[in-house]
Amino acid sequence: MAYTVLVTLLVHKILNPAQDIRNHQAKMIGGFSGRSIDTKYITPTLTELGLPAMAESGWLTRSLEQPYPYTLEYEGKITPLSLKIAFLNVIDFVQKYPEKSEDILKLLLKLIKSAKDDNLVEIIKLTNPEKLNIKSIIQALDEQFNYNYETFGGSKLPVIAFYAIYQILIKEISRYKSCTLGILGSHTASDRTSKTAGDIEIFDQNNHLVEAIEIKHGQEITLQIVYRAREKIIKYNPGRYYIFASKDIKQSDADKINNLIKEIALEHGCQVIVNGIIPTIKYYLRLIESITDFIEGYSQLIVSDNELQKIHKEKWNEILGRLMIDE
Repeated sequence: MAYTVLVTLLVHKILNPAQDIRNHQAKMIGGFSGRSIDTKYITPTLTELGLPAMAESGWLTRSLEQPYPYTLEYEGKITPLSLKIAFLNVIDFVQKYPEKSEDILKLLLKLIKSAKDDNLVEIIKLTNPEKLNIKSIIQALDEQFNYNYETFGGSKLPVIAFYAIYQILIKEISRYKSCTLGILGSHTASDRTSKTAGDIEIFDQNNHLVEAIEIKHGQEITLQIVYRAREKIIKYNPGRYYIFASKDIKQSDADKINNLIKEIALEHGCQVIVNGIIPTIKYYLRLIESITDFIEGYSQLIVSDNELQKIHKEKWNEILGRLMIDE
């Protein structure tokens, strides 16, 4: 999240006016570890203040972690382009005029709070939940997941849906007795820096990873995806590893994928399971006692998620509204 990086740089500039904050990594000449400062001080403070924040650090996004100074020529692919231009120009400005750092920081925090307040969307209440059925819910989720939002953030929606389901499964399914869900983290962190085995993690009472779930929205399952899963299996040693994607297995990779899955099972004792996002959610909804509990849990997660934008929440309200009328 670019704004948490910017807050970190501004705070550091206020405290250390002579520091060139463009050199955001310790290995750079005259540099410092912006990520460490963010992780230890900035992100916890933003979280405490109720402002948007990443799970650990803004530097966990691939576009911001590149080992180059944040000059106006920075090549990291920060999107959209307007954000990149604004981000780099603010850094350039306070580097030239360090005495303005505190004013810029106050203005930024004020704008972020205003944006957060504007992003609040109250999800409508279910007026006739007893009439809901799995078919209508699946159609609603399919529409929400695949709507063209013309902005970023939508790929986290299936992750949130699975998380809402697992919140119920760990209470109702004997396999998950005494298990806990890992915190639902950022969906923008790269695999290399996320420090997690998957988008969703389930731990036993000894804090050993039982299952990891990776969601690939808008993608097909390729051999490379399974290879990356194997790397995480070696590192984190889960008993099962799920890969759920919007599309089927890439046909040209199918035989190699099946062979790799068998190899992983033999060498590491981990069962890799691949399937579609929608078919899997449909199956899971048949397992839980109350689909109303799922809808309410999913809606609450949507409301509270800082990576989703207002349009994602309003779309869910629109769909729920129609669902209530149709039912």
